[in-house]
Parts: sequence; C-alpha cells; structure tokens
Amino acid sequence: MDKVRLIMISAAVVVLAACDSSAQQSNSVETKKPNADYKPAFAGQTRIGAVKTETPYEGKVITSSLKRPWGITAMPDGRFLVTEKDGAMKIVTASGEVGEAINGVPKVASGGQGGLLGITLAPDFKSSRMVYWAFSEPRPGGTLTSVAKGKLSADEKSLENVVVIYRATPEYKGTLHYGGRVLFAKDGTLFLSTGERSDIETRPQAQDLKSGLGKIIRITVDGKPAQGNPFVGIAGPRPELYSYGHRNVQGIAINPATGDLWDAEFGPRGGDEVNRVEPGKNYGWPTITYGIEYSGDKVGSAIQQKEGMEQPVYYWDPVISPSGITFYSGDAIPEWKNNLFISALSGMHICRLVIENNKVTGEERLLPGENQRFRDITQGTDGALYAITDQGKLYRIGKK
Repeated sequence: MDKVRLIMISAAVVVLAACDSSAQQSNSVETKKPNADYKPAFAGQTRIGAVKTETPYEGKVITSSLKRPWGITAMPDGRFLVTEKDGAMKIVTASGEVGEAINGVPKVASGGQGGLLGITLAPDFKSSRMVYWAFSEPRPGGTLTSVAKGKLSADEKSLENVVVIYRATPEYKGTLHYGGRVLFAKDGTLFLSTGERSDIETRPQAQDLKSGLGKIIRITVDGKPAQGNPFVGIAGPRPELYSYGHRNVQGIAINPATGDLWDAEFGPRGGDEVNRVEPGKNYGWPTITYGIEYSGDKVGSAIQQKEGMEQPVYYWDPVISPSGITFYSGDAIPEWKNNLFISALSGMHICRLVIENNKVTGEERLLPGENQRFRDITQGTDGALYAITDQGKLYRIGKK
C-alpha cells in the first residue's frame, strides 16, 4: 500500500510541476512561437512570468526633432548629450530643446549599422568637461569600432583636443555589428563593447583572443589596457580584453546592487541574450547559441551548451533586438529599484527585467503601443528614465 501511495504522490508532483511550468509559460509576455525548439539550460532562462508596474507611470515624448539618435547620457545639470548616427552630437534639454551639432566630432562611417555610437561622460565631468564616445571609423583597410575623447568647450559649441584613444582592430570591409557602447566602471576605467562584424568569415574572431572583435574591452582613459584585466601579463591574448565570445553587444550597464557588469547582445533569429559579464569568461558565440541563421539553417553545430562557455542569464526567441540598457537606481518608482531596462528595436518596447540573485524573475513590456524602435535608455537626474528611438523621439518615462 505504501509503495502504491508513493507512486501516486510522485505522479501528482510531476503533474503539478508540469502545470506550474505551463502556467509560467502562458504567463510570459511573449506569445509568439520560437524559431528553434532548443531547450533552456535552467528554469527561468527564457519566457519568465510577466510582471506589471503598479505605480502609475507615463511615457511622454519630449521631442521628435532628433535624427536617428543612437546614444544618450545624462549631464549633471539635467540636460542630455545625444549622438546621432550620421555623426552629429547634440545637447538636449529636459524640456526637449535640441541644440546645434557640436563641432569637432571625427568623421564616421555611417553606412549600414555604423555611425556615431555610444557616449558617456567622465566621472569628473563637472570639472574636466571630458566626453568619451564610440564610433565606426573609416580606415584604409575598411572600418572598425573606435573610442575617442574630447573636452566640451565652455560655450558648448565644440569638442577640444579630440583624440582617438583606442581602435578595436582588425579593420574589416563591412558595415555590420560594431557593438559600440562605452561605460565607466567605478574604478575610473572604461568599458567598450564590440561586435564580430557579422559575416561568416569574421565570426571566429569572437573566440580569438588576439582580435578586438566580439569582445568587451577594458581600458584606461588614455586607451591603454587596464590593470587587473584577466589577460594582462599572459603571452598571446590582448591585454585590453575583459571578456569574449560576444556577437554584437549594444548594451552594457553596471548593476548598482552588486557592482557587476551586465550586457545585452543580439542573437541571429532567436537567441538575444542578457549576460552577467565576468572577467576572462567566454560567452560562447558562435560556438553555442539559442538562435538560428536568418536563412533558417542551424548555426554551426547547433549546440546550446559547452563546457568552458557561459550560459546567458536570460534569452529571447523570437528576438526583441536589445540595444542600450540601464539599471534603475531611482526612488520615484520603488518597484523598479535595481531592475534592468532594455531598449528593444524590433520588439518596439522598453523591456523591464526584475533580477534577484542574478536570475530574472519577471519581465514587463513598457510603451509597446508607441510603435517605436527604442535605441538607448538612461536615467535622468530627476530619477525618470529617458529613451531615444530610431524615429527621432526622446521619451521621458516616469511617475505620473
């Protein structure tokens, strides 16, 4: 009798677990069929249950006068410095007044996915007025992702003493996958994300420690490899490398709760990823992926897990095309505290991920009815979120 009862209880547990799994799946914000039938490596790695912001909030258009904006960063006085893909850098006020293009920006290669890309301010910007930005740079052998710096003039009309401090070689004659976000770490070093330039012939360089493609780079403000990088002092690998095996990282952010670096990167058809980036780790592309080729073919050996390669904390299939990201550290909407916000291009929304103990525990889609390709997002000095779109809009997303 005890054996029969045990079998019945075990069967009931299996059924309940299956029901819970089905309920979580149906409660996901994603309702479309995935491109691939790949199984996640652990529960909650994709299609997590939906959450909903209870605090009343609104997304308000501040201006519609930008031209293909790509990067945004908040200035200490509440204004914003914005890059436009074709090569212009402009100051925008919190009320939506767009300034003239700032002089002194180097020429960019704006074809395809290239252009004037990510932007950040020096931690001591109030006194130094130093600005750092990434861009796709035209070079004799093609193009590459570069980082430049310059001092914003007192009249805010130009950048002074502009110098390119780092180039993610090798050059390549292509127009895709530049990565291109820049971000200061708490220790004053600078992170740069790069892409592997998309094509079959360049993909292997994401795994090549002698290449700057498909990497997250950590450098000093002078463009030198930062001390403490995982490959410093090791013969062969580039000393500026922080992590590798990335496809096209257009989002990097520091988790204010832990100090960890996180990224968001594009998959092919399926397999967009969010990763907690640790020094020296291999994030798998193109060896492992949860996506398939745009043609519908398998990528490589069509494997999703391999020893020595990191699993994404979270992935999407179908894709949302994640671009710029930021963690919310404000107090206006307490339930957003330490949540990760992601600009979705093809998804046309702002994705909110609730993260607990480095796991995603909930997902929400903000502003899905705006039909905008959200390109970048940052937190303003007023505690609201500000997001730019490919269509030229700047949104303020905050408490009503």
